[in-house]
Amino acid sequence: MSPPEDLQSPGLTGAPDREREGRFLVARSGAYILIILTVVLGAGVYGFRESSVLNCQPSGYGSDRYLAYCGATGYGDYDYGAFWFGLEPDATDAATNAQVLFLGNSRMQFALSTDATDDWFKSFPLRYYLLGFAYNGNYKFEAPLLRKLRPTPKVYVINLDLFFEQAEPQPAMLVMRDGSARTQYQRKRAWQDSHKSVCTSLPAICGDEVAFFRSRPTGAWVVTSGQFKSKPVSYDEHVDQNVVDAYTASGREFLPELTVGRECKMLTMVPTVNTGIGTAKAIARALDLELVAPELPGLNTFDESHLDRESAQRWSTAFMAAAGPQIRKCLG
Repeated sequence: MSPPEDLQSPGLTGAPDREREGRFLVARSGAYILIILTVVLGAGVYGFRESSVLNCQPSGYGSDRYLAYCGATGYGDYDYGAFWFGLEPDATDAATNAQVLFLGNSRMQFALSTDATDDWFKSFPLRYYLLGFAYNGNYKFEAPLLRKLRPTPKVYVINLDLFFEQAEPQPAMLVMRDGSARTQYQRKRAWQDSHKSVCTSLPAICGDEVAFFRSRPTGAWVVTSGQFKSKPVSYDEHVDQNVVDAYTASGREFLPELTVGRECKMLTMVPTVNTGIGTAKAIARALDLELVAPELPGLNTFDESHLDRESAQRWSTAFMAAAGPQIRKCLG
């Protein structure tokens, strides 16, 4: 007997196979979509990390330190806004109440952020603050900042290196002239708590861009991560008269704002590659101020610009030994 016609119908006899094939296609499509979404999400997270504070490690945080700079493209500077907008009250109070205030750029910060500096001041004890800034920080930002802070030190130490340049550092222009800057820097401040929590718990998901952290009590910097090429320090005795003339004019404009005696306004020149020591000496003579700038052999930079840790320790030891007697005299 022939099978019933309904079971011979192609429309019915192929149905179980097509159902299985359909389920397979749906599952395969779902898996494919999931893979695509995972890739897109991963790329988005990676892109977000690369441009955010999550591209830096949190190892420099401490109860008395904040993140001053993260090399991620979307974060960068926090230090300028922290001081200009008063986002770190303990830091601004420490700078305002310091007995010895150091002004300058990042080369000064790294050179004096050492145990030698800290130990010298603790031995008396005296309050000091390293009020230097990255991005070639100079008097175009530090002068208006001092007018805001109204500090009362007995001694100022100024690193001449690029200090009297006329160009405003890019973050300085932002915080002083852009009406949206306060909000931008408040967001950067808010991100630091999340950064510390997330990257401490899951360091593998965070990047390894260079970052530095500032001590609130002293202004000292701690640098983390980054890959650099070192280069030895060298000295250039040549005098660039154009720089001497320009810096002398700017110095005569700025220095009277520092309300301490001439003998308590000290200049220095932190060593680097091709240190312009000859020009610095000529500027100090023109301004009739003391230049304390030890020229030590065998110093090295960690990035072809800033003193490495060992060299900074050696140089700051020599600096404090040379400048210490005059600092103590100014402090009575």
